[in-house]
Amino acid sequence: MQNRQECDVLVVGGGPAGSTIAALLAQKGRHVVVLERDGFPRFHIGESLLPLNLPLFERLGVLEQVKCIGVHKPGAEVVSDGHSHTAIFRFDQNPYLSVDHSYHVRRSDFDKLLLDNSRTLGATVLEETRVIDVELRAEGRSRVTACGRDKMASLWFPRFVVDASGRDTLLLKRLGLKKVDKRNNTAAVFGHFRNVSSTNGSAQGMITMHLFKHGWFWTIPLPDDVTSVGLVGTRSFFRTRTDDLDRFFARAVAASPGLAQRMANAEPVSPLTATANYSYSSPRFSGDGYILIGDAAAFIDPLFSSGVMMAMSSATLAADVVHAWLDDRKAGERQMRAYERKLRRGLHSLSWLIYRINNTVLRDIFMASFDLFDTRNGLLAILAGDFYEAPGLMPPLRRLQLAYGFLYPLSKLGVRLPVTPKLRPAQL
Repeated sequence: MQNRQECDVLVVGGGPAGSTIAALLAQKGRHVVVLERDGFPRFHIGESLLPLNLPLFERLGVLEQVKCIGVHKPGAEVVSDGHSHTAIFRFDQNPYLSVDHSYHVRRSDFDKLLLDNSRTLGATVLEETRVIDVELRAEGRSRVTACGRDKMASLWFPRFVVDASGRDTLLLKRLGLKKVDKRNNTAAVFGHFRNVSSTNGSAQGMITMHLFKHGWFWTIPLPDDVTSVGLVGTRSFFRTRTDDLDRFFARAVAASPGLAQRMANAEPVSPLTATANYSYSSPRFSGDGYILIGDAAAFIDPLFSSGVMMAMSSATLAADVVHAWLDDRKAGERQMRAYERKLRRGLHSLSWLIYRINNTVLRDIFMASFDLFDTRNGLLAILAGDFYEAPGLMPPLRRLQLAYGFLYPLSKLGVRLPVTPKLRPAQL
């Protein structure tokens, strides 16, 4: 027998996007139900948070808890094999940022913290409950069929459906809206290691991005002296693989001098995992009685640690949309349009950079010894999570585009920017 229940809002997925919108709507007095496929805690990558996450944690009441489970992150270090140099970007050196640090976290602990917090604030959370079918209805309540840990089917009739299903993209697939971005077609290999030598001095605690010819590596310090190390490369680079994943990864590390030195004594504490980073988006992110948030709306390369920030910020914006829609459909539709515009601005900012990350001109801007068009502050604003730039005289992305547009034709003539001396902190 099917269990039939009603609610104001049904959230599909309990990751950072789903738990955030559930918590915020529960705070507003809405009857919210979260259906999460997995049991928490569970492993996930995307372990480096951004400074602009912190105001969101404060709003949810979890800032001190995140601090307790995290590793202090003062900025980002960029190492370029092609330049044989390192640039250090400290958040506290940008006068326009109100937050000067963030944290690295184990996602298993972090995601559980957020999901438990949504429960504390009044949301009903059902783990190990998989959504089988969604029937969206423009008028009245939608119909959602789910299967729980007891293998029994349940029917839910929400007034509003939030898709926070991540890369499962439940509604994008169902509605035929998923558009793969062929301009950013990469793959990743990652794992956790011990005995990765740490960075010292001003770079201590920072995420490191090691740029190499075919992509980039990340190294992220985690609690208990564990380091997350991952490789993101082009599909053509991954097609050169002729042996097993461990050997392929080891060869790639050995070919990156800066990283090879840090990994000389590294010992794996988890098996390597490979995944395709197929970027995708959609012509729309909302409609009658539904909205898409986080990776359920769009996915981009993890270069700027944007995943959790995009998930939580889109959820925060969407919470206002849903709350308005439940009270006044016309008002909610107006807010939906504003939500779509803002989300697309963020996706555009990140995509523009990611399309060019393997380009010599953009890498020169990262490593340059002087600041052209205030690009350093622009870069740091994006590294801090300022993706949703409002139109203005000189928003962060526009500074980078001006510099890129100026330097690109010069690069064709062999003119390049001088690079930052090794380990000299970038004056941001």
